[in-house]
Amino acid sequence: MKQITAATIRAALVLPVVAAFASSAPLSAQGGPQLEVAEPFKVGTFEIDGVPRVALVLRDALIVDIERANQALERNPAYAPLPAPADMIDLIGRYEYGVRLRLYEIVNHLVAVGGLMGSGRADYVHDLEDVRILPPIMYPGKILNAAVNFYSHVNETGTEEERSEARRQRRENRGVPYLFLKPSRGAVIGSGDQIVIPFGRDRTDWEVELGAVIGRSAKYVDARDAQDHVFGYTVSIDVSDRGGRPPGGNPMTSDWFVGKGHDTFAPMGPWIVPKEFYGDPMEELRQTLDVGEERMQEATAGDMIHTLWELIEYGSSIATLFPGDVVNNGTSGGVGMGTAVRGEQRFLQPGEVVSASIEGIGTLRLEVVAETEPPGGTGARLPPVRNYRGNR
Repeated sequence: MKQITAATIRAALVLPVVAAFASSAPLSAQGGPQLEVAEPFKVGTFEIDGVPRVALVLRDALIVDIERANQALERNPAYAPLPAPADMIDLIGRYEYGVRLRLYEIVNHLVAVGGLMGSGRADYVHDLEDVRILPPIMYPGKILNAAVNFYSHVNETGTEEERSEARRQRRENRGVPYLFLKPSRGAVIGSGDQIVIPFGRDRTDWEVELGAVIGRSAKYVDARDAQDHVFGYTVSIDVSDRGGRPPGGNPMTSDWFVGKGHDTFAPMGPWIVPKEFYGDPMEELRQTLDVGEERMQEATAGDMIHTLWELIEYGSSIATLFPGDVVNNGTSGGVGMGTAVRGEQRFLQPGEVVSASIEGIGTLRLEVVAETEPPGGTGARLPPVRNYRGNR
């Protein structure tokens, strides 16, 4: 007589769900049947009952507390115990080591038993409007941003002839990418938070970017293999201070810390799409940014100078990329300091709302506020722009 094992029971429970809900994201458990997920999902971090929780996002509207859903699933002896991820970096690091399979099982179970909607909805499923969106990763170990990686962003302040010539030269001499480090904790904020214009820094600019979240450690990765090291994709905004350094003192004229390092200058989210549900960003990408009702930026991957995979190859040749690190692909034309799109420079003002979107991922929405004048200081602080550039 054939022995009936827990694995056999588990397969019998899962396969009917698979047959009923076909998906394009198959997954094979080691030594077990192929499992498909009933619905695609995203993952994020949310404040639920006052506590940050990692959660599944279904239909861009339903938030599933992973820890509580996992506890409920494990009450069924057909499901093996598996520690729920403690945070997003833990989820990313263990995704291919059991967590992915468990998330598929949670989704399939909820769909099969009607646990998402109506009277049968599980008590660990929440409406998006009832929770607070937090940055999906709290916090990345490294954020690498690509500088001037879209042809439409090359020399946006020049004349039409100067822009055309600068872009021609870039096409003929792409060279290697330019990456810079963006601060993480303090700079990273989530959708619904506020972009704070630092006191006196009246040239605050916007740059929408695709963030590739690293899923497997990467060192000297070939661009042709870079996608294997990606967990998923998110929306990011590289908020920038175009005021520069004051004259005098240190002779360095370029200061990326001033330009990119202020608190709240790295909005990220609203969540992460695992790569199996997004596709190839070099084919699918469409990123846009609005300030209020005005469309400021719109671009596709065809405008990129270096591919996302080349950025990962370059970055990993300098520093090891670890799970939860983020590589941003750069931004396109239409930034505030540029004159090519609107004919004049235009910077963020208090009270405005910035909306950055990437199709297939989601939208970041953030209000802009002004920082009040801080007390004290000995003169070593970054001064207001007006102190050395006048009103503009």
